[in-house]
Amino acid sequence: MIDDADTDSGRPITAPAFVLAQLRRAIIAGELLPGQALRQDALAERFGVSRVPLREAFKVLEGEGQVVYTPHRGYKVATLSLTDLLEVYRIREILEAEAVRVSIRRSDDGVVGKLRAAALEVETASASGDLLVMTEANRRFHFLMVTAARMPRLEKLIQVLWDATETYRFVYYGDEVNRHRVEDEHRRIIDAFAARDAEQVITLLNEHRDHAVDALRTFLDAR
Repeated sequence: MIDDADTDSGRPITAPAFVLAQLRRAIIAGELLPGQALRQDALAERFGVSRVPLREAFKVLEGEGQVVYTPHRGYKVATLSLTDLLEVYRIREILEAEAVRVSIRRSDDGVVGKLRAAALEVETASASGDLLVMTEANRRFHFLMVTAARMPRLEKLIQVLWDATETYRFVYYGDEVNRHRVEDEHRRIIDAFAARDAEQVITLLNEHRDHAVDALRTFLDAR
């Protein structure tokens, strides 16, 4: 059911925005699994809305690659093959490297402080085992380095790539060893960013992604 509480902007949340946020969280948290059919009647009852905002949310998620539509069968949560994952991460590697180079040239020291704060949010969520909050905080951490480049079209492209693999990031965090690795890698990324060493940041980000791919390769091969 829609909460009457205001959003950060001070405006009440709309039904489509509410449903979109809830569907994203359910997909990321694994409540709606890859390949699972999305039954409009059940979801409408779950969220306390009509089918109209559901259909609007499905269209947005389809554009992001998080759900797919099949005529006469409806929507289902998108699945991702190992080949898809490798392609997405390779494109991210190229685009995020450019974002880092530009952001280090354009950003001030305030970005480093924000990175440290976001990394602390990741660690706090990790310690409490709240994987959904950790996933959201991790995204904020990484996009600080993208947003600082002040290249909105590039940022949008990277957002689409992140959206397509968000649920698998949640799977990766299910292993405590992986969570601790993420925390350590974030600290080293921050140190390199603070030193304005763009190439070192890029190297560390590449290693960061490679560790996730290696772990997810095992998960996807087993499916």
